[in-house]
Amino acid sequence: MNTTVNDNEISINPADIAERLSDLRADERLLEFLKVPKKFKAAVFSHLDADFQEETIRSIGNEEVSEILNGMTPDDRTELFEDFPDELIKYSINLLNPQERRIALKLLGYDEDSIARMMTPYYIQIRNEWTVKKCFEQIKKVGKKVETLNYLYVVDERNHLIDDLDIRNLLLADEDQLVSELTDHHFVAIKTTTSREDAVQYFEKYDRNALPIITEAGVLVGIVTIDDILDQVEQQNTEDIQKFGGMDALDDPYIQTHWFEMIKKRGLWLIVLFFLQLITATVMGFYENEIEKAVVLALFIPLIISSGGNSGSQAATLIIRAMALQEITLKDWWTVMKKEVTTGLVLGTFLGIIGFFRIMLWHEWGWFDYGEHWFFVGISAGISLAMIVLWGTLSGSMVPFILKKFKLDPATSSAPFVATLVDVTGLIIYFSIAGLFLTGKIL
Repeated sequence: MNTTVNDNEISINPADIAERLSDLRADERLLEFLKVPKKFKAAVFSHLDADFQEETIRSIGNEEVSEILNGMTPDDRTELFEDFPDELIKYSINLLNPQERRIALKLLGYDEDSIARMMTPYYIQIRNEWTVKKCFEQIKKVGKKVETLNYLYVVDERNHLIDDLDIRNLLLADEDQLVSELTDHHFVAIKTTTSREDAVQYFEKYDRNALPIITEAGVLVGIVTIDDILDQVEQQNTEDIQKFGGMDALDDPYIQTHWFEMIKKRGLWLIVLFFLQLITATVMGFYENEIEKAVVLALFIPLIISSGGNSGSQAATLIIRAMALQEITLKDWWTVMKKEVTTGLVLGTFLGIIGFFRIMLWHEWGWFDYGEHWFFVGISAGISLAMIVLWGTLSGSMVPFILKKFKLDPATSSAPFVATLVDVTGLIIYFSIAGLFLTGKIL
């Protein structure tokens, strides 16, 4: 398949060209990338994977590197530099023209996790005392370089943001009207120190395709567009899913992650969970005499423990997602607890009844002989199921709140962690209830 485009093929999206290049063998990609027309090259380059971007920068001449880097949008270029080693960042910055170099150094000066690292300084800025006609003149003057024309940002003489103006207001206004007649001084802005994760909530709440970025003093320094936020949302969701699976989040895409890095990311949690499961073995040893006297008790351990782990994983998943969507906050812990206690008790009772009737029917139909005290065995299993499912639901719902309280990521309360916690405590609950009903009978 041909991966290059001619100058007249302007309908082809740079992202599609980058996808085609990614399908080629490594030794062909660079050659085909160099065939991409100059006016598409920077846009295509921003859509390539990080490894190929670094390989390209190292492989082509200074002049071509300079054209690509100067042609990229500041936010895409900053994202590129975040993945580069220090020596390559220095080399790349030195190839920028003075204006782009100042922008790049400014963006790199913000905290790595801040929304300011994702902003672009290219937007339409207007003044209160301007006429509508002058605003359109400004749009024609600088509009080709900006990322979005949907909103214009009104600033005062000290560059403080005082309003954002929908371009529709200008289109419907008379040419001699002043901007001050169109503004209402109501706007939404994000501070430079806001984290990327928190910034996502602004876009979700206000349904905007771009939002201004201001300093603590209210000075307008850039805007962030929805395409960058969507990338952040995807990365955020990926990290949460990976953490919930019982591992540290990967820094790179799966296919680009070295096997040694994979071991580091997954090994720690496996070791932690392994040691927690050793506690389970210790608890089993503590009840060794009871198991020897009533082997029948061991038959229900997997059934009862897995039910508790499953209920805990369900609750943790629901709470973590609700936190991510800002449906609940720390102050809602009591409301959540009451709801989960009710839910866990009903679900546990339902499973407990099923468990009891399973034992009763298997015994009555002669499929398994639970002995003369089968009724108390069934009662022990049924009540244990109810209590462990209740405990699993309560644990799964409260652990995310505890982690959030200590400024930790709630997603760290992964399904394996909650399930292992319920395994350990569930055994104690099971054998304690069994001891209560079976002591003096088969114990």
